[in-house]
Amino acid sequence: MLTRKHLILAAAAIALAVPAAYAFDQESNDDKSNNEYAIGLWGDVPYSVAQETGVVNLIADMNSQKLAFTVNDGDLKAGSNSACDSALYAKALGYLNSLKAPAMFTPGDNDWTDCDRASNGGYNSLERLDYERSVFFSTPYSQGQRTLRQEVQATPSCLWFTAPTNRPCVENRRWMVGRVMYATLNVQGCCNNLCDTAPNPAEFAARNAADIAWLQQTFAAAKDKGAVAVMLISQADPGFDGSDATRAPLRNPNTLVETDANPDGYKDFLLALRAEVTAFKLPVAYVHGDSHYFRVDKPLLNTTGARLENFTRVETFGDNAGNGNNDVQWIKVLVDPKSREVFAYQPQIVPANRVAVPLP
Repeated sequence: MLTRKHLILAAAAIALAVPAAYAFDQESNDDKSNNEYAIGLWGDVPYSVAQETGVVNLIADMNSQKLAFTVNDGDLKAGSNSACDSALYAKALGYLNSLKAPAMFTPGDNDWTDCDRASNGGYNSLERLDYERSVFFSTPYSQGQRTLRQEVQATPSCLWFTAPTNRPCVENRRWMVGRVMYATLNVQGCCNNLCDTAPNPAEFAARNAADIAWLQQTFAAAKDKGAVAVMLISQADPGFDGSDATRAPLRNPNTLVETDANPDGYKDFLLALRAEVTAFKLPVAYVHGDSHYFRVDKPLLNTTGARLENFTRVETFGDNAGNGNNDVQWIKVLVDPKSREVFAYQPQIVPANRVAVPLP
C-alpha cells in the first residue's frame, strides 16, 4: 500500500529526473518562466560523404546534452555537384528526427535556390522549395523525437510552384520558450534568389515582403508577450559592412546599401531589422549560416555609425572544404532570461570530429 511518504518520495524522484531545461511546457508559446536552459545551433553540413559521419557524431553530441531545442539554419548539402533529389530531403529529415530535443529547420540556398544548377540536377528551384515545404513544414510542429508546436506565418503569401501559386510562407515559424521569442525566416544566399543560374525576381519580391512582415510581427509579439530577448534564424549572410567580400556582400554600414556589383536582395530586410532592433532595446540575436565561418560579433551600425549594442550576429559552423569533419561542429547557447544579456554562446567541438588537433 502506498503511503503519503511513498507518494512524496515518488514525486521528488520524478522532479529530479526532469532536467531544468524542460521545466517549462514545450507545447505552450505563452510560458513566462525564468528557467535557464540551453539550445543548439548548426547548419551547412553535410557537404560530403565523410561529413555524413560527422553529422552523426554531431547529433550524438547534441543528444548527450540537455537541450530545450535545436535549430538547423539550412544548406543540407554542397552547392554544386550534389543532386537535389528526394533522397536528400529524406536523409535530412532522418537527421532532424534523430535529435532528442525538438528540431527546427529553415531552408538554405543549396537545398532550393541552387537546385537549378546543372550540376545539382537542373531542377526548377521553386518546385524544390515546394517539395521542402511538403517534407519539413506540412504541420505546425517541429521535427525531433520531442516536438514543439510553432506559430506559422499565414499572411502575406509567398510564391509557390504548384497551384494555388500564392500561399502562406509555411516555412516561416515562431515560438516562445520561457521569456524569449524565437523565429525563422526564409532569407537566402545567392542574392536572395536575385542572381545565379535562374534568378526569380517575382519569387524574391513576394518572399521578401513576407519576411519583413514576419520580422515586424515577431517583434510586436515579443513586446506583447513581455519577451526579454528575440532570436532570429535564417540562412543568408546578408553582409553588414564592407569588411570581407570573400564571406558576404559588401555594403555601406550606415545606409545598408550593397556596394558591390551584385543585385541587393537584403537592403530592405536589413533596414527593417535595424529599425526593430533599435525600437526593441533588449537583446536581439541574428543567427545565420551561409559563409561557413564561426563568429559572434556586433556588426550592425545605425545611420551615424554607432554600434547597436543590443544586437549580436551569430554565425554557425559550416563546411571546411577539403578538411573532412574539421568544422562539423555546433554552438550551444545558454539562455538565462534573468540575466542582462540573456544569451551566452559556447562553441561545441565534437570530440570525434576533431581533425587538425585530434584528442590524445
